[in-house]
Amino acid sequence: MADRTDSEEARSISPAGPRVRWLVIALAAILVVAAIFKSLDLYRSLLGLQLYDQQFLFPMIGVALLLTFVHVPANRGKRAGKVPWYDWLAGLSGLAACLYLAVEYPRLADIVVYQPFDAVLCAIVVLSLCAEGLRRTVGMVLMAVLFAFILFGVAGQFVPGKLQGQTIEFGDLVTYLTFDTNALMGLPTQIVTTIVVAFLLMASLMHRSGAGEFLNDVSIALMGRYRGGAAKVAITGSSLFGSISGSTVSNVMSTGAVTIPLMKRGGYRAESAGAIEAVASTGGQLMPPVMGAVAFLMAEDLDVEYRVVAIAALVPSLLYYVGLFVQADLEAAREGISRVEESLIPRLWTVLKQGWIFLIPFAVLIVGLFWLNFEPDEAALDACLVLVVLGLVFGYRGRRMRLRDVFWAVAETGVLVIDLVMIGAAVGMIIGIISKSGLGFALTLVLSQIGAGNFALLLALAGVVCIVLGMGMPTIGVYVLVSALVAPAMIEVGVTPMAAHMYVLYFGMLSFITPPICIAAFAAAKLADSHPMATGWAATRFGWSAFVVPVLFVFSPSLLLDGTLLQLLHDIPTAIAGVWLVTIGIVGYYRRLLSWPVRASFVVAGFCLLIPAGSFEGGFWTDLLGLGIAGFLLVREYAATRAG
Repeated sequence: MADRTDSEEARSISPAGPRVRWLVIALAAILVVAAIFKSLDLYRSLLGLQLYDQQFLFPMIGVALLLTFVHVPANRGKRAGKVPWYDWLAGLSGLAACLYLAVEYPRLADIVVYQPFDAVLCAIVVLSLCAEGLRRTVGMVLMAVLFAFILFGVAGQFVPGKLQGQTIEFGDLVTYLTFDTNALMGLPTQIVTTIVVAFLLMASLMHRSGAGEFLNDVSIALMGRYRGGAAKVAITGSSLFGSISGSTVSNVMSTGAVTIPLMKRGGYRAESAGAIEAVASTGGQLMPPVMGAVAFLMAEDLDVEYRVVAIAALVPSLLYYVGLFVQADLEAAREGISRVEESLIPRLWTVLKQGWIFLIPFAVLIVGLFWLNFEPDEAALDACLVLVVLGLVFGYRGRRMRLRDVFWAVAETGVLVIDLVMIGAAVGMIIGIISKSGLGFALTLVLSQIGAGNFALLLALAGVVCIVLGMGMPTIGVYVLVSALVAPAMIEVGVTPMAAHMYVLYFGMLSFITPPICIAAFAAAKLADSHPMATGWAATRFGWSAFVVPVLFVFSPSLLLDGTLLQLLHDIPTAIAGVWLVTIGIVGYYRRLLSWPVRASFVVAGFCLLIPAGSFEGGFWTDLLGLGIAGFLLVREYAATRAG
């Protein structure tokens, strides 16, 4: 809510010259407004246009391409100088090709199988420019993955063995990737250009209306007075904001700019401060209601209502944050880290009195999604409207939002979404190649054969593949890729579809905090001024529960709230207790420093409790064993510290 002039707002979006700057802002606004029109069905009801989905998606990709080549230079970053002629040529060519395909789509859709020249030419232009746009906005990692799949699509027939692909003509390949609903025109692009835009707009309006500051103040008021309060503020704030925002890295950079210095000032080592923020922000992508927009993709993939996915994700995300919260608390106790300075802690009642109204947009979102069965983008836009009204009329701490802030939120959202449009296009192409070449079926067959012989090996292999494929990629790209390649094999060998998709999502997200390419940890390391790899290893330690919980819900879906009430009442509390005990063993502290044998005993007790009773015959006895060991250890430590 910082008061900035229009020129300052414009320069923050694009540091280029005035003409280019305002073109970028105009194109960004067009992207968002077009998405809103689509989500609210205004093209038909207001303008009387009956459009195919492709006639909406092609122009959106075209505008995003022009915006990318004007705004992002070849060496990435934000363009500060003039736009070279070749970028103008590329951007305008992409827009022209996409507009042509949109206008001519009714005709081309009937004859595309014959590979007409105009369709092939436009397809080559669009696909190649999307690939270059991907490199500029996201980097070489996903670009290299895309190139590898394209190479397989072109030459997969020469691959020996069971993974051999089908022979595909070049014209057939490019037109399929451009026109088919299993490729560029598929679900990833559709969701990015509607649902993701709506939730990114909501996140931007939260920042400008005062709702984001309100959530941060609530976190400080709730957690600031406890030991290690700075870390607990970071965990609480990042989980709240991350559950709405669609990007782990942007969550790190926004909330971490406040919480990481606060943690360092409170006594946490730089690596620990960065790691806690990275793990907390990554968890936001696993936490309902939004889950980095993955929840909506997963619901479509599984052909279930969105609420089913959100409910299934509740307990795993709870266990994730319990592990992180307890570890931050015990680290603070071990290192003697105290609370946040009193002068920085607002009174909770005062915060709620000044900003309770900002709970209303969240209530509107939740009610719309879970009870009124609104489409996700419609529910998010309803929440956006409420945010705008509250920000304009009331504001927070006496500072009210102005209409110009709404405009800048729209422009900011449009710029933020261009990399996601490029990612959606790339992931659509990858899925198209997997489908067209037969790679998906072949990989499912190979992995299911491995799983039939050794299920534990399949889980381990699937986890490693998900982490490797997810390195350097954003949330949506990670999920779509691993769900297409790995989840079908797990389902084939008997894993429930929900558990399989949650499993690959969790291990895909672990790439954000697992070296060597842990983008969330690297982003946090910049803010913490710490060694990136050391921060990555610390993040892996803080996020240990995410490596274990997915394995548990594969064997026992009760942790996905799929079971009887008695099972849930037993498995969830014992899992929480198990996470707590294992964390004690990892940190090596409970009321006092622990010896290695005692730490190992806590870990054993914790894992005994973590194993759901219904996961195998006799599982009930592991719970009893864990309770027995835990009871002995806790009483022993309590007595020892009392005596001391």
